Amino acid sequence: MSLDALTFLFVGGSFALYIGIAIWARAGSTKEFYVAGGGVPPIANGMATAADWMSAASFISLAGLVSFIGRDGSAYLMGWTGGYVLLALLLAPYLRKFGKFTVPDFIGDRYYSQTARTIAVVCTIVISFTYVAGQMRGVGIVFSRYLHVDINTGVIIGMAIVFFYAVLGGMKGITYTQVAQYCVLILAFTVPALFLSAQVTGHILPQIGLGATLDNGMSVLATLDQLSMDLGFAQYTAGKKSTLDIFCLTVALMCGTAGLPHVIVRFFTVPRVKDARISAGYALVFIALLYTAVPGVAGFGRVNLIQTLNGTDNSGTAYAEMPAWFKNWENTGLLAWQDRNGDGRVQYSAGAAFAGKPSFIDGRGENDERLTDNAISDPGFDASKQPFANEVYVDRDIMVLANPDIAQLPNWVIALVAAGAVAAALSTAAGLLLVISTAIAHDLMKKTINPNISEKQELLYARLAAIVAICIAGYFGINPPGFVAQVVALAFGLACASVFPAIILGIFWKRHNSAGAIAGMLVGLVSTMAYMYYFAFAGGTPAEYFMGISPGGFGTVGAVLHIVVGAVVSMATAEPPQEIQDIVEDLRIPRGAGEAHSH
Repeated sequence: MSLDALTFLFVGGSFALYIGIAIWARAGSTKEFYVAGGGVPPIANGMATAADWMSAASFISLAGLVSFIGRDGSAYLMGWTGGYVLLALLLAPYLRKFGKFTVPDFIGDRYYSQTARTIAVVCTIVISFTYVAGQMRGVGIVFSRYLHVDINTGVIIGMAIVFFYAVLGGMKGITYTQVAQYCVLILAFTVPALFLSAQVTGHILPQIGLGATLDNGMSVLATLDQLSMDLGFAQYTAGKKSTLDIFCLTVALMCGTAGLPHVIVRFFTVPRVKDARISAGYALVFIALLYTAVPGVAGFGRVNLIQTLNGTDNSGTAYAEMPAWFKNWENTGLLAWQDRNGDGRVQYSAGAAFAGKPSFIDGRGENDERLTDNAISDPGFDASKQPFANEVYVDRDIMVLANPDIAQLPNWVIALVAAGAVAAALSTAAGLLLVISTAIAHDLMKKTINPNISEKQELLYARLAAIVAICIAGYFGINPPGFVAQVVALAFGLACASVFPAIILGIFWKRHNSAGAIAGMLVGLVSTMAYMYYFAFAGGTPAEYFMGISPGGFGTVGAVLHIVVGAVVSMATAEPPQEIQDIVEDLRIPRGAGEAHSH
């Protein structure tokens, strides 16, 4: 069967499954729409949480990011997995015991303030829209390659699919859909990873493949170091970021993970406090299956890419002899070649592949990092070390999707990867859109603007808000501000600076009051957003970074500012009411959590 036929079969079959589950599990009440009735079994919730978490950034972009930046990518691996340890130990059981549907609900009640609730709603919406932009771009990338449509059309198709099971099914439909999506995406990532590891190293497990010895007598990592230096790139295992920047980025990703609204809400869907902690443990195991394979997939893919483009002798490959995958990805605009020396050979090295702005990059300047392949802005870049001028532009986001093509794996593996990538992007997009609609309908309309609306009206507002959110998310997917993983990292920085400290202080410090929470959230959110905006959109350069900390890592600084300002303001103002302090004391005692809603 042809690749196109298999892709349509795998992707179409998975879509039919997701929509069928959404119809079967259609929400009939606000509790089912918001938290799936509060009766999801821990193992199912763990799988749903893993699918919610392993977004397009994890499935599509993370291995590509590590493949291109080497050691510096370890911050993403440590941060995005370590955050789940914080979540399981410091947040999940306490939030489940508090018994509210959403993060703004917790903050509004804990800090006895509608203003705090409204600021938390704003934080939630900003974080979720920043995150969802990456997911919708991921959907567009997959469809542009495998369904032979442009990226914009691919985003619109993804919007239509999410509409069905997010708007109709709510959290109940999304939860059981995400269980199916986890099974699809973990198979789609691990099967080609096993193939690649066996093909490149002779070891079937990608987790141990990086240390394997290749035919050249060197390990995979040593080979990558050598290839990188031969072509003018920074040493793969050395990296460019300072230790402080790596530390701040890791902390921002860890705390951001623990503070992401669409992940936190998953722990309101289980029956008991104990189940919240157990489901967090299951989620960590399910996530580790993918994350421990990422370094190997990144390394194997990088070796395969360089050797396919440049040949084993680094002299380049004749364009006429390039395999079909190269031309297929050229058609998407995510890979491009310019014959700069007129020899008809594809030659890949550090440096910009295009002197001006290529026509396939909408709205990008010629100095955009996407066109430089980390070379022009790299202080370690040395053009004298290049064997030839770079002629190839490779979008990092294609690496996982292109790996099976490059390695010439069977068509069914390539089709499986396509289905998995779509599952990863859509599962997270649906969770985020539900959080946005819940924040608007429940926290803004019901709790703040008009407390007298009926449950039926609240459910209608939630669905209308989800429709509007899908449209806005589609716009960001069509006009993304950068790579999938980089866009997503900004969302983590915002969560780290705004939501996470407010929740932690609310659980563990009964003296923290509404004035301190409001001041801290505003300082954390505004300072982090301003820093990110300046460097992402207002022309800021790396030379201007505060203490060398990149925008992705500034969330750590924002969190420190949040905690300091919040503590100072709390100590300078009146204590919280005694009943609030009693609630905080009781919150940390592991008993009582409410019964599950019937399913």
